[in-house]
Amino acid sequence: MFEGITVDASGHFAGGVWDWLTWHSVVVALTLIQVYVLVGSTYLILKTSGELQEAHYKTATIAAWTTFAGAVFITVSTPAFSEQARSQLFTAPLVYIFGLIPLLGVLLIGLLLQSLKRREEVTPLIWTFLLFSLSFIGLGFVIFPKIIPPSITIYQAAASPSSLVFMLTFIGFLIPILLSYTIYNYVVFRGKVAGDY
Repeated sequence: MFEGITVDASGHFAGGVWDWLTWHSVVVALTLIQVYVLVGSTYLILKTSGELQEAHYKTATIAAWTTFAGAVFITVSTPAFSEQARSQLFTAPLVYIFGLIPLLGVLLIGLLLQSLKRREEVTPLIWTFLLFSLSFIGLGFVIFPKIIPPSITIYQAAASPSSLVFMLTFIGFLIPILLSYTIYNYVVFRGKVAGDY
């Protein structure tokens, strides 16, 4: 997403099979895995007790530090190596938002680590979700409106209006069903896991 794709003069793909595999994409992928480990661990802290919960406190702490390290690296390297990101992020008003997002990220990581150290059960999951959301907000600011760098905007990549209306109608029908199913699962599986581990 950050580095774009190789195209010829007529706009057709002209790259190779392994163009996607760069050191930057590997770091982003490893950081994303750590974020998912963090989400899973903080959720299991909420749902378990005893030795299993203690194990997830340790896993969540390690995942928080590795996520933080990956996020710092991505935040610094993206504008350093992507001309489009640099030109977009370091112009007003985005420069102020881009400066605020890392500060909020450091604050959220600090609150998360503090809640893990205090052995809180609910707040680590809340801080993790806020951190995850903040990451996607930052990604949105980096790529919008050029969804496929360096030249294809989100508007050019979008489907035709009739297709978008059809998809929106279909999604509007499915969202209440999915929400109902999710609430049902939450009610059925509420509380902590009991029994031998």
